[in-house]
Amino acid sequence: MTGTEGNPENPALGGSVPRAPTGINGFDQIALGGLPEGRSTLVAGSTGSGKTLFAIEFLARGVRDQGAPGVFVTFEEDPDDIRTNVASLGFPIAEWERAGKWVFIDASVGIADEAPTIGSYDLGALAARIAHAVRRIGARRVTLDSIGAILANFTSAGVVRHELYRIVSALDALDVTTVVTAERHAEYNSVSQFGVEEFVLDNVVILRNVLRQERRRRTVEVVKFRGTTHRTGEWLFTIGPREGIVIMPLAFLQSRERASTERVSSGIDGLDAMCGGGFFRDSIVLLTGPTGTGKTLTSLFFAAGAFHAGERCLLQSFDETRDQLARNAVGWGLDLDAMEASGLLRVVCEYPEVASPEEHFLRVRRAIEEFRPSRVCIDTLSALERIVSSRALLDFVVSLGAVLRHHEVTTLLTSAPTGRVTPTVTPAVAMEVAGLTDVTILLRHVEAHGEMQRAIAVLQTRGSAHDDGIRRYEIDGSGMHIGEPMRGPSHSHDFGAADPPPGADGAQPPLSNLPNLPNLSAPLNSQTPGTDPDGPDD
Repeated sequence: MTGTEGNPENPALGGSVPRAPTGINGFDQIALGGLPEGRSTLVAGSTGSGKTLFAIEFLARGVRDQGAPGVFVTFEEDPDDIRTNVASLGFPIAEWERAGKWVFIDASVGIADEAPTIGSYDLGALAARIAHAVRRIGARRVTLDSIGAILANFTSAGVVRHELYRIVSALDALDVTTVVTAERHAEYNSVSQFGVEEFVLDNVVILRNVLRQERRRRTVEVVKFRGTTHRTGEWLFTIGPREGIVIMPLAFLQSRERASTERVSSGIDGLDAMCGGGFFRDSIVLLTGPTGTGKTLTSLFFAAGAFHAGERCLLQSFDETRDQLARNAVGWGLDLDAMEASGLLRVVCEYPEVASPEEHFLRVRRAIEEFRPSRVCIDTLSALERIVSSRALLDFVVSLGAVLRHHEVTTLLTSAPTGRVTPTVTPAVAMEVAGLTDVTILLRHVEAHGEMQRAIAVLQTRGSAHDDGIRRYEIDGSGMHIGEPMRGPSHSHDFGAADPPPGADGAQPPLSNLPNLPNLSAPLNSQTPGTDPDGPDD
């Protein structure tokens, strides 16, 4: 009936409590292996935070991935509704029921008809029903969703605590791993509705659905695992119709044992020469520059380079429509329609405002998995700054980068400052993302000899030599042409007009140093990523 379904946690992380992997995308990385096995976990959250989905995924992924039969106790939703709602996730609950791997206990029957206060009512009968179902199918996991529906019938917090303790003790005695969901009215301050649930259960996980800058943003936080460790702080997550709960970026971070030494062309001969012969196959390239410096042109020629090499390319634009891109391509001698018709190019054009950054990420990831491109171009990251914080944008890039590196996809990311004239050489988003990339290229407007010119510089190419010069380039009907290094007095248009460029007269236009970057794998609001600095929870 019972037994260890997961692996004992890594002793190096502290503690010896075995874990039951949830299988929820990214959650087991926060929990350092999964939920403590054989114990009860409170999952508290406000409306729309994903409590029921968490409970369903915990049970369903246990059945499918761990061979762990489960009992689902529902206090509010009809079992038929649950079966229908999770159909898109690919969980064949009805088949599992017939196979004796899944049992529903519908405790919602009669609750709506009961009086608000039930004097001597207790949960003993429910505990007996659960115990019978557990023994009948040999269940190793149980979920109760949502316990607040029944606890609201009790008159005081003391009674709530007593009855909740009785049912949790009964479940612990069955040696099953249990998830109990509960409502909470505020995103911060109190943990649970009655203020006692978090003290009765061994473990507490909070799901939040916060409204910030006119957009909802979900986060998950492990508040305590009694007697063992976990990662601290809030972690961003989204809910996909096919993926379920996806915690970013932890769901996609993984180490790679090899790095490609194969070179691929950028589609622009002069740029290939500046980068030591092209980009490495698994490189992530960041191209920054203000409006009019040729970012979209570079993106289109990057896609054309894939086409001429017989490779697939996914071009995602957040700035322009499909018709605008096609018109621009014609102006540079490129036939976007022909490239798409060949099946080697897929163009996706969406304005950032149509979805959250997490949803945009899931869409790009699905396109990568379905289309299997050798190259991906995102033009431009800066457009996402209109709808997202810097932290969330970093999570987007970290998650995307992990997926792309895993598939050895050559990637071009473009970014731009908010205006044509800006007080910084490098856009804010580029400064934060640069530490994640392999190649960094800077495009600039430069005033020289009484006219506006364009300049290009390669700031870094990891694992390869590159051209250190700042070179003049031109754009005409056939594309970008990179010329000789710039010499003589010049004034970068990326500095304010009132501020002279730093550096001595006659020197090349200076480049600012990129700042030290924050720890990009840190949670949204925590002291330090990793295990709890205070050690195991009491």
